[in-house]
Amino acid sequence: MSASYVERRWSIRGCERDQGLALIEGDTVDLGQVARAAQAWHDGAPLTEIPQAASFVKLTGRFEVPDRDPAGLVESEWRHLRTEAAEVNWPEYHALIEAAYAEPRLRQLYPFTSHWSLRFSTSTRPSLSRDLLVCLHAGRGKDYIVTMGYMGQELGETATAEEAVSLAARNLPADLSPVRYGAAEQS
Repeated sequence: MSASYVERRWSIRGCERDQGLALIEGDTVDLGQVARAAQAWHDGAPLTEIPQAASFVKLTGRFEVPDRDPAGLVESEWRHLRTEAAEVNWPEYHALIEAAYAEPRLRQLYPFTSHWSLRFSTSTRPSLSRDLLVCLHAGRGKDYIVTMGYMGQELGETATAEEAVSLAARNLPADLSPVRYGAAEQS
């Protein structure tokens, strides 16, 4: 929980322990609501019940993956990206996330965004892989761009999200192994 120093407002962010990613978040001017959310979390309420206890709390789309299962972490992060994309006022970005999710080769990778560009890793957080996998960039009212890595070689520009995803999938290495838990790279 944190308090604003500019105005009477409190915010809450409940994160999972291994990656530090938010599972729930929200802000309010009602400190009583914050106390109800904290009490529900403390009492072990399922994430889906916390917004019922405190209406300002929003679920991020992520879910707890207690056993650090890489496939579960991939699924959780895709769910978060799809939830987030549906909430922002950027139809091209939303279309890109949905098209990428529909592509089986991309859906098996750990997705993440940086500067609103969709990127992929062969390992989960806390240690994302350094592979130069494809990166997809959505324009606002214009074309989609596919690059190798974030600022790497441009592979092409397309008119639709589906074409960008198809181009990205064609440029993935043929021998991709299953996603692994990120800490494995540190050993």
